Amino acid sequence: MRRSNSLTQLAKAEAFRSLHDGKGAFVIPNPWDLGTARLLEHLGFKALASTSLGLACSHGLRDNSVPIDIVFEHLTEMAEGTNLPITADLGNGFGDSPHAVGRAILLAAETGVVGGSIEDSTGRGDEPVYPIDLASERIRAAAAAAGSLSFPFTLTARAENYVVGRTNLADTIARLQAYQEAGADVLYAPGLRDAKEVAEVVRSLDRPVNVLLGSEGVSLSVKDLDLLGVKRISVGGSLAKAAIGEFLRAATELRDQGTTTYQLRAATSEQIREFFG
Repeated sequence: MRRSNSLTQLAKAEAFRSLHDGKGAFVIPNPWDLGTARLLEHLGFKALASTSLGLACSHGLRDNSVPIDIVFEHLTEMAEGTNLPITADLGNGFGDSPHAVGRAILLAAETGVVGGSIEDSTGRGDEPVYPIDLASERIRAAAAAAGSLSFPFTLTARAENYVVGRTNLADTIARLQAYQEAGADVLYAPGLRDAKEVAEVVRSLDRPVNVLLGSEGVSLSVKDLDLLGVKRISVGGSLAKAAIGEFLRAATELRDQGTTTYQLRAATSEQIREFFG
């Protein structure tokens, strides 16, 4: 049975906006189901972001291959099951055209989430990111759809250059600037590698910047990013990968040694009753 949700979508949306307007950076972790969302709420986080990777893993699928109906069922369950504001990972908007992207924003809003991200990745190897003009028009359509809603939907625009192996900082910044002009509320370039790159992105924009923490080879901390002027910090699929890693270690011990020392690191039954009681 889902827990009663006492906050309206408008109240959540306003709370989410206020986090972006407040002093300093805030962390927005990425649960992959209702249980992990409630655990993060219990731990005191103020907002959540969905993760396409985590959701895909929970269904035994590759990232970005989950059917759209399952994505929106997942978002509805999390939005209805927690009082925290949630922003949705909407991939590339489930289509190439600006119209498809605008429709994705409206459908996401119907689930109860109060924000969403649109990326400029095509999912195609021959042309991994959209041309900047088309990418900007897609964000413009998303912003128009968000602006038509009865609550402040926070639109995040993602430049995916680094994710697809195009480590071109100048082009990444140019894209983020174009998406800012197109109406995005938050700018995000996952995969930035060091403090110098993060600082350059922050200096080049006048909207809140989201930075991905937890990527392999990146040693920056929340404190480091706060000092660099980053407003929002997410962790993508890293919590899901951490959970899967621990599950595999435990299952491998059980198979190979026939022992269960992994229980020494496990949550207790009392803790679980406290979290979900």
